[in-house]
Amino acid sequence: MSESTSDTQALRQILEVTRKLAAPFDLDTMLAEVVDASREVLNADRGTVFLYDKENDELVVRVGTDLDSIRIPADKGIVGESAQTRKLINVPDCYADERFNRAIDKQTGYRSRCMLTIPLIGYEESLIGVLQILNKKNGVFDAQDEFIAQALAAQAAVVLHRVRITEKMMASERLDREISVARDVQMGTLPTAMPDIAGYEFGGAFEPTDQTGGDLYDFVPLDDKRLFLLMGDATGHGIGPALSATQVRAMLRVAIRLNSSLDDAFIHINDQLCEDLPDDRFVTGFFGLLDAETHTVRFHSGGQGPILHYQADMAEYDWHPATTFPLGYIPQSDLQAPQSAELEPGDILGLISDGIYEYENETGEQFGRRGVMRVLDENPDATAQELVDMIMEAAKKHGGSAPQADDITIVLARRLQE
Repeated sequence: MSESTSDTQALRQILEVTRKLAAPFDLDTMLAEVVDASREVLNADRGTVFLYDKENDELVVRVGTDLDSIRIPADKGIVGESAQTRKLINVPDCYADERFNRAIDKQTGYRSRCMLTIPLIGYEESLIGVLQILNKKNGVFDAQDEFIAQALAAQAAVVLHRVRITEKMMASERLDREISVARDVQMGTLPTAMPDIAGYEFGGAFEPTDQTGGDLYDFVPLDDKRLFLLMGDATGHGIGPALSATQVRAMLRVAIRLNSSLDDAFIHINDQLCEDLPDDRFVTGFFGLLDAETHTVRFHSGGQGPILHYQADMAEYDWHPATTFPLGYIPQSDLQAPQSAELEPGDILGLISDGIYEYENETGEQFGRRGVMRVLDENPDATAQELVDMIMEAAKKHGGSAPQADDITIVLARRLQE
């Protein structure tokens, strides 16, 4: 099997895991799914999940052994080192590594030969626990296994975070409390800071119609010169579309962890959503790759448009239409080559949801492209984030007493003047 075929197969398997983990199962069932998927994808014999007990500063086995409960100090052994350093540890020979704790093997009668140990990091870099994969069946774990294990660990962290919040929601008797927690989950997935790419500045904002919404955006740095841009809009409002939006974000980050290309990420996520979403649901999505060295943005826009490109040297606007169908609308068998936009000094790439363009006032007049252009033209010296805030404020001012009818998302990327 070729390396590209193997990578594609691994991506499909992990996207399938992501789909399964979207189901509303209890914590132990979720963890069992993660362990079983880890064993299958990595061709390993056993997996164990340790949860971090912050109050006692211990790592507690939740699933993966025959013992009722094992508690380990959070700074002891290989598991503790992974938790403390927040780094993956690949041990090809457990009994030759002085850090390995043989006590669990003695208690269970199991013989650990080789292992991968991966920290589970939640939102805002919080330690959730540790995932440990044991005994690859045909040798030792290699670099490709490390990539896959990290992707699986990222999914496990998302699951744990979500399930813990869901358990709190179920304990609450008031519906508004449940919605408030769901909003916290969704808002917690948004970028907490703008990316740092030399020669560029960025701005972003999201405001749902209800307490939760179907819009999303994300920045995923690949290195110090390349940045993945994501912006999307799931049909509808409320918790259901919010789950679809977070699912797209999670699957994209898995694809990026596996070094998936722009085309492959779009195709596989689209096809997975075709299987998962009802026939009347889809997600419009912009998948773009910014290269700060060539100053180009290559992108697919599934039903998301128009895409704004302000050309500073001519003070003109290009409006790129969607390049293909929305995500989850139809399987992609022949995806066209991505479109490309070249950013000159001062140029702005704008990803703006229809909640801004279609924002109506009391008489039904829409804010439209003219409203966006007016803000940019009148504030040439404003930063990208200031422009985002100004567009949001101008749209609401235009609406007057008319209520916000749709979720609003704005993402601006500007190349700085040299």
